[in-house]
Amino acid sequence: MPVQNTEIADIFNKVADLLDIEAANPFRVAAYRRAARTFRGMTPNAADMVAEGRDLTKLAGIGDDLAEKIREIIETGTLGQLEALERRLPTGLYDLLRIPGLGPRKVRALHDQLGIADVGALKRAARSGDVRALKGFGRKTEANLLAAIRKKKWGQPRTPWHAAEKIVQALVAYLEADDSVKQVCAAGSFRRRQSTVGDLDILVTCRRGSAIMAHFVAYEDVVRVIARGETKSSVELRGGLQVDLRKLPQIGYGAGLHYFTGSKAHNIAVRKRGQHKGLKINEYGVFDNDARIAGRTEQSLYDQVDLPYIEPELREDRGEIAAADRNELPELIRLADIRGDLHVHTRETDGQHSLEEMAAAARERGYAYLAISNHSASMTVANGLDAGRLAKSIDAIDALDAQMDDFKILKSIEVDIRPDGTLDLPDEILKKLDLTICAVHSAFDLSRQKQTERILRAMDSPYFNILAHPTGRLLNTRDPYAVDLERLMEAAAARGCFMELNAHPDRLDLKALHCQMARERGVKIAINTDAHNMDSLDHMRLGIGEARRGWLEAEDVINTRPWEALKKMLPGS
Repeated sequence: MPVQNTEIADIFNKVADLLDIEAANPFRVAAYRRAARTFRGMTPNAADMVAEGRDLTKLAGIGDDLAEKIREIIETGTLGQLEALERRLPTGLYDLLRIPGLGPRKVRALHDQLGIADVGALKRAARSGDVRALKGFGRKTEANLLAAIRKKKWGQPRTPWHAAEKIVQALVAYLEADDSVKQVCAAGSFRRRQSTVGDLDILVTCRRGSAIMAHFVAYEDVVRVIARGETKSSVELRGGLQVDLRKLPQIGYGAGLHYFTGSKAHNIAVRKRGQHKGLKINEYGVFDNDARIAGRTEQSLYDQVDLPYIEPELREDRGEIAAADRNELPELIRLADIRGDLHVHTRETDGQHSLEEMAAAARERGYAYLAISNHSASMTVANGLDAGRLAKSIDAIDALDAQMDDFKILKSIEVDIRPDGTLDLPDEILKKLDLTICAVHSAFDLSRQKQTERILRAMDSPYFNILAHPTGRLLNTRDPYAVDLERLMEAAAARGCFMELNAHPDRLDLKALHCQMARERGVKIAINTDAHNMDSLDHMRLGIGEARRGWLEAEDVINTRPWEALKKMLPGS
């Protein structure tokens, strides 16, 4: 299996982290982080680009030096620079970065001032009270670090869905190349579109005499064969992900697919429903006494318990059985329902492409509108816009929009919510925008009450439209900040504000459960990509997956509407 873009991004992020710990030139660190962001959001595979002889320096943020490093990663699977950094620094320092609340600068402070080089040393120092004495830490941080260590939140992370998808696509293609294979499907949490997956379950049906298990364990990305049998084999892939392959009989394929898709709670609820009819349901089929009466397809299984087909994304035992019984399952949103993206960035702040390029990319995807939502001034690290620069940006957007008769470019801003609840830009400039995306980017450690009140005060502004990435989570990197989402949703409903489902693969925030909560409270959602380059506009489908898990229909999402209809929903329209 060729090196994937996400693996290149992970290597560059690790280089950036270790350079940051070493207090390297911040511009050098930033270059690696930009490169990582480029590859995490890029659709074409870099390995294919190298094989085709394409110029990598044409990619945003990639110069000659980084292009050479990319080729090295693709050809060798690793990077000599990273190996040198790992030799120079204690191996335990990178483990510290996996603890929520510790970034490179704090790890450097712990190492330089207290000699902490691994998790064990941090635990001892925190227990003795030494950590709280350091500038920028304090008692609360010390307590949070101990709590995170106790919960082992710094351990082996689950694989983000979008990264697992790349692995699934390559592995499925490899298995399908075997002529004996009839069907291949990834099941489990991956098929249910959970934001992260712990391992992968792959199901196959084959012709008689198939040697599919031998073919599977010979996959070039396998680093360890955990178990091998006639109907099930397990392997560990490069990167640590475990994959189980199960061979199912065609006659029971649907029952097996249902069983191994899960969730366990959903399966139990379906089995109990079958028991009430005197039926036995398992991974082999639906049985009346010893007679198999269904199981070739999932639909046949649901038919036997008098239910319509339930989409995999809903199978979490969160009311889907009762809704199906009442014939009230939601008509889940589809990617084709989206009319535009309300949160993208350009190179005017920390994006990688121009206004014109982002607009063209949105039009190519069939959108009717695009909102340019660059950062505001508080985000100095992102070269955020002050009122003067935003005014010039408004003029530039209006000028380009005037040239288009079938596409609308909207004036927006991702404006910071300050810790006191005020917005980062004055009303005089905000009122000139079509809409605002309001975001928390600082003071994540406020108490639940203070964080909630901060956002509620911001919502009182007449220029507050959409709350961006409402919990601030970064998958495998940063826990959600403490906030009362129920109160925020009640306030949003009362004020005519909206919640964002940020489709960035490292965020997927709001998560599915909160989307369902918003729907039940009548709060509309904006599914946005937060794209910083053209390729990242394709992340919309990741947001759609999370939205479907959250029971959202097209009606629940504001950017499924034409601009004129959406405009009427915004305060002041």
